[in-house]
Amino acid sequence: MKSFKTSAVHGAASLVAAAAIFCSFGWAQNATTSATPADTSGAIRELQDQVRQLHDLVQQMRAENAESQVEMQQLRQDLQATRALLVSSGNATSPSGAALGNSPNSNTAATTQPNSSSIEQRVEKLEESTSLLNSKVDDQYQTKVETTSRYRARIHGIVLMNAFRNNGGSDNLDLPTYAEPVSPGTPNATFGATLRQSQLGLELFGPTIFGAKTSGEVQFDFSGGFPAAPNGVNFGIVRLQTATVQLDWQHTSVVAGQDSLFISPLSPTSFASLAIPAFSTAGNLWGWIPQVRVEHRFALSDNQTLTVQAGILDNLDWEMNYNSFDRTAQAGELSGQPAYALRTAWSRSVHDHPASIGVAGYFGRQDWTFNRHVDAWGGMADWQIPLLYKLSVSGEFYRGRGVGGLGGGVGQTIVYGASPSYNYAAIRGLDSAGGWTQLKFQLSPKLQFNGTIAEDDAFAGDIRGFATDANNGGVLGSILGRNRGALGNVVFRPRSDLILAAEYRRLRTFPIYTGSSATSQVNLSVGMLF
Repeated sequence: MKSFKTSAVHGAASLVAAAAIFCSFGWAQNATTSATPADTSGAIRELQDQVRQLHDLVQQMRAENAESQVEMQQLRQDLQATRALLVSSGNATSPSGAALGNSPNSNTAATTQPNSSSIEQRVEKLEESTSLLNSKVDDQYQTKVETTSRYRARIHGIVLMNAFRNNGGSDNLDLPTYAEPVSPGTPNATFGATLRQSQLGLELFGPTIFGAKTSGEVQFDFSGGFPAAPNGVNFGIVRLQTATVQLDWQHTSVVAGQDSLFISPLSPTSFASLAIPAFSTAGNLWGWIPQVRVEHRFALSDNQTLTVQAGILDNLDWEMNYNSFDRTAQAGELSGQPAYALRTAWSRSVHDHPASIGVAGYFGRQDWTFNRHVDAWGGMADWQIPLLYKLSVSGEFYRGRGVGGLGGGVGQTIVYGASPSYNYAAIRGLDSAGGWTQLKFQLSPKLQFNGTIAEDDAFAGDIRGFATDANNGGVLGSILGRNRGALGNVVFRPRSDLILAAEYRRLRTFPIYTGSSATSQVNLSVGMLF
């Protein structure tokens, strides 16, 4: 009987522990709604990291439940054995049953029988509670994806709809990056909607090799163009964004694949612009570029980390593809060497928000044939600074030359001193500087406001007296000297997986030899994370 009671106590304790874990899991889910990273891509990645942690908690809960079920099964067996013992003991004391009330053991039997009934009721309640807990765990355990290997995978992404109204001309109807004049006879205002910014990703978790955890991730969207068909704008073509293989040790990581630009890790928060980061040609350097990089993290204290990253990248320069099927070398690739990048950053947590300051450098040699060379370089800085508990500022700045391949110089790498059709036309790497800064106000865990200003400036001194729009021969269009932008948005998350956002954005672009143009967009977004 003593072992039976001990088993009951252990079973109850196991159930209480499982319930506590489930409660903490629910708290973690609610806490996810308060996670507000400095940029939209970072927000999705941070949410994925939190989902991964919750998945580990669910696994632990399932293990606890399995142990609880085993203990309760043993508890029921002990209970049945005890009842059988009580029945046989009662029959031995008074076979007729009439003398039980006068027996010296009658009080003990009378007391034990109600206790036995009470314990049985408790066991039944424990089983009901465990069954309910199991059903809730199964509801939460929705991350397993079957693969051909024994290693697990996880699907994630966002279904995103954007409805927008534009005033003024731009290079792109739904994702404007710079302003253009409105053609004569064309309406100034336009309206449209799209789901092509929806994203789909797959995470793979591999074995441990040389002490490193291996993983892979691939992410797509539907912004790869449109088929030439009626209403083809609604049939967005799947496009590869990123695809990486990663090895993670305790303080060191190695990443190989096509990934975001690690020397420019931040972007303004915007659900109106996921397919192309906001202000991508207005001071926000970006790119999904094939690369290999190594990252090492030095723990300065329990709350401070120094990160050093170094890597080589595909040496791109923003050239247009001349063939949709065959790939030809760009000027950077014709140099016979990759581009090189280095970044170091200090980070810590302030008011439960990330604080970081980073500096980076970039170099890539370009060969434009006929002995025309440009050494592209850039220096970058990025920051995230919590000002108050609910107020933070973030941003980036760069100064470089020939960095059109990273979106700098309003997407222009060089300018021609004559028509590009002339093989011996002189060229000049374009100097530029730019950046952006964002103020974020987190009113509540579900509601945030963001305001951003940005500018990219191609130095007119490299252009005037050397290149003209006519020299570009219509191949590159007007030479853009400056691109300014500003946006304000509100993001509401009634649930951790539901996003409602409204944004106003304005762009003003200044060509070197013609007047400026302006465009504005009002964008309403509805998204569901999964």
